[in-house]
Amino acid sequence: MAIRNLFPTSLFDADLTTERGWAILAQELSDAVDMLVEEDRAGQAWCKANGYPGYTSYASLNDLPNRATAFADLKRILDRQAAAFAKELHFDLGGRRLKLDSLWVNVLEPKGAHSGHIHPHSVISGTLYLATPRGAGALKLEDPRLPMMMAAPSPTAEAPEERRRFVYLQPSPGTLYLWESWLRHEVVANAARQPRVSISFNYA
Repeated sequence: MAIRNLFPTSLFDADLTTERGWAILAQELSDAVDMLVEEDRAGQAWCKANGYPGYTSYASLNDLPNRATAFADLKRILDRQAAAFAKELHFDLGGRRLKLDSLWVNVLEPKGAHSGHIHPHSVISGTLYLATPRGAGALKLEDPRLPMMMAAPSPTAEAPEERRRFVYLQPSPGTLYLWESWLRHEVVANAARQPRVSISFNYA
C-alpha cells in the first residue's frame, strides 16, 4: 500500500534575526512605523472610518520603500526570500522575476483582529513581524479545500499539522512567513496588552 500526498499547500517560514545587521534594521523599521503612526493623517482617517483597530498604511501609502531607507533595505531581503520561495514552488516565470507590488504597515491594538481574506491579483503574499507581545493574535491559515469537503469528517485532535483544517501560527519578532496569495488567512484577536506590529506585502 502507498499513500501519495498531492497538491500541497506550502508555507515559507524564515527567521530574519539571523540576517546580518538585523538588530539595527529592526530598530530602524520600528522607528519608521512609529513615524507613520504619528504622521500619516490619511491612514489615520481611513482606519477611523473603517473601524480598523489600530493603524495600517494599506489604504494611504503605496511607496514605503521610497519613503524610508529601512523599508528599502527590507525590500532587498524580501526580494531574495520571495525568489527562493518561487523557485521552491517551481513557478514558471518565463525568465522574469516576481515584483513587490505593495507593502504596508499593521499596528493591531489589543482586542483587534483581522477577518479571513485572500490577496487577489497577487502571486505570493507574506508578513514580517516586528512586535509580538505575549498573547498577540496568531495567524490562522485555512485549508483551501474546506468549501468542497461537504461530508468529510473532522480530523482527530492528534492529527498532524498537514491534516488539520486550520493551522495557527505564533510568530516571534523577526519571523517572516510567505504563502501563495490564494490561501485564505486571518488574524485572531490580539489578547496582548501591547500592539502587535507587522509589515505585510504582496508580490505580483
